[in-house]
Amino acid sequence: MNEFVRTEALDRAALKQRFIEERGYWNSYWEGLLQVSPGYFEAALNLWGLPHRSGPLEPKVREFILIAVNAAVTHMHEPALRQHIRNALAFGASEDELVEVLQLVSILGVHALSMGVPALVDELNNLDKGDEIAELLADPERQKTKAEFMRLRGYWNDFWNGLLAIDHDFFKSYLQYSLAGQKGPLDPKIKEFIYIAIDASATHLYEPGLRVHYQKAFACGATKEEILQVLQITGEIGMQTSTMGIPVLLDELRQHKAAR
Repeated sequence: MNEFVRTEALDRAALKQRFIEERGYWNSYWEGLLQVSPGYFEAALNLWGLPHRSGPLEPKVREFILIAVNAAVTHMHEPALRQHIRNALAFGASEDELVEVLQLVSILGVHALSMGVPALVDELNNLDKGDEIAELLADPERQKTKAEFMRLRGYWNDFWNGLLAIDHDFFKSYLQYSLAGQKGPLDPKIKEFIYIAIDASATHLYEPGLRVHYQKAFACGATKEEILQVLQITGEIGMQTSTMGIPVLLDELRQHKAAR
């Protein structure tokens, strides 16, 4: 049999047991896919299970990545979030670690500003109002705040210039907010992995932030293999099209047949 055309001949019970052995859990939302398309289920297990079978990240950190992408405001998939919090606890995660993961992920909302304000500045430049922004940015107090941001956050990106210039008070409040969510026990490198995951997620795809956090992760000692594994795990949320969609499909098919 062609290994790429294995379907009904597959033993569903064996596939389920293999999933449990490799991933350490089972959730009923996988049942529909397993029953309807065991061949596809096996292919998915082979692909998305790979970064859980090998790679440098410890199991608890892998679960942090899955918690992050499922809790992100761009996704918010509660069934998977609950499952991966449960998994992380089983792997020894503490309450403080999990709280910090969620606090780090909550910062995602600020991308409305880090993406939106530069576009606003561009439009102001088109209206010949760019000099006003430049004058505000040169203000000594604003430059002092910029230096403090760089000292405390360890980087600067020009997409912050507009916000710093237009609303200094809001920028200072954001700096304090961003620091408040980083006072937990997670290693700085792990924090960067969480930021990478939510910026790279299919529901967000925010490249400017992604590049910033690549740079910070490397500065924290991350390897390319670790970052690649973060990205591989992040891609797993694509399977939720099936784990959520197929049960809905099966329910609608049952109702359709009953109506006929």
